[in-house]
Formats: sequence, structure tokens, C-alpha cells
Amino acid sequence: MSLILTTYDWVPDAPRGFVRDIRVRWLLEELGRSYRVETVPSRGKTAAHLDSQPFHQVPFVRDGDLTLFESGAILLHLAEGTGLMPDAQRPQVQQWLIAALNSVEPFSMAWIVARFFDKDQAAAARRELLLRQRLGQLQAALGDHDWLMGGTFTVADLLMADILRIPAQNGLLDDLHGLAAYVERATDRPAFRKALADQMAHWRAADDRKAAP
Repeated sequence: MSLILTTYDWVPDAPRGFVRDIRVRWLLEELGRSYRVETVPSRGKTAAHLDSQPFHQVPFVRDGDLTLFESGAILLHLAEGTGLMPDAQRPQVQQWLIAALNSVEPFSMAWIVARFFDKDQAAAARRELLLRQRLGQLQAALGDHDWLMGGTFTVADLLMADILRIPAQNGLLDDLHGLAAYVERATDRPAFRKALADQMAHWRAADDRKAAP
């Protein structure tokens, strides 16, 4: 049975390519698993949406009888028992996936909100300093390895690289060459390129539907 991935029906240009269903799409492409996409309104939230996601967010998935929300939980579920969560390294993979969500992404999101949404230059500068410190710590932990687990790409790398894409695109990894190369390696994977292309095609189709009389 195909997994059902639910995302928004439409978003404006700025978040395209970064809506968090990209993480699930990427993992499903890595696993070679089929799925289909359903949507919920990005505006005018519905009771049906609330039934599946109590915070009116995306993504959420239906995998057989199981419905899951929160991208991290979805990734952990889908990666279980696959090569992207090797049994011998399972606790460490889970550790790094949770670190991506709890120890890296909050610093990135605080900077993103201050810079791009609040447009508060002073707050953005303060938060950038904190984010840069955290990124430096991450690069030190990565060392000269290709991936967080050494030579094996895992679901933790998938999530961490996705979280780092916006800082990377805005120059915050320019002096962190190891981390910049890490993000480039991850996003050069065919599964990521396919997932990104599919998400962007989804938004283009949404534009067409919106423009239709």
C-alpha cells in the first residue's frame, strides 16, 4: 500500500523547497518507496486537518493504519529497519537525529525568524552569533568524516543537511568548509534532487490551479 504524504495545497514563493514535507519526500526517494500526495489548505485551516495534526502544520503521513505527524517522528518511523538506520548504530543515529531537531534547528529557526520575518537586524545579528557557535560545534563533531556516522549516510544526515540548507544558502557556512562540503554531498544525492524537483512541481501545479478560471 502506498504511503500518503500530506502537505499544503499552496504556499508563496519564499518557503518553496523548504516546506518540511521535503524531508519525508527525500527519505522515501532514498528508500525507493512509493507514495502519493494529498493536501490541506495553507489558509483557512479545517477540522479534518486538525484531526490529523493538532497544530495545523505539515507534513503528516498515513502509513497503513498509522497516522504520524512531526517530521522527525516520521523519519524515525520510515527509516526503522532500513540501511538508513543500521542496527549496529541505531542509538547513535537516533541521537544525531534528535540533536538536529533540538540542538541545531532551534538556533537556525531563531535566526531565520529574526532576519526574514521580523526583519529585526539587531536580533538577527545576536542570533547569528549563537547559530555560528552551534555550527562550529557541529563541524568539530563531524571532523574529517563524510557523514555523522563516519562513512555511512543515515537518516540523521538527511535531516541535519536539510536543516543546514538555509544557513548554507545565506553564507553562514562560507568559513566552515567541512560543513559546507557535508551539505553539498548530501544535497547532491539523486534522491534529494528528485524530492526537491517533485516538491517544486507540486507548487507549480498549485499555481496553475489557482490561476484557472
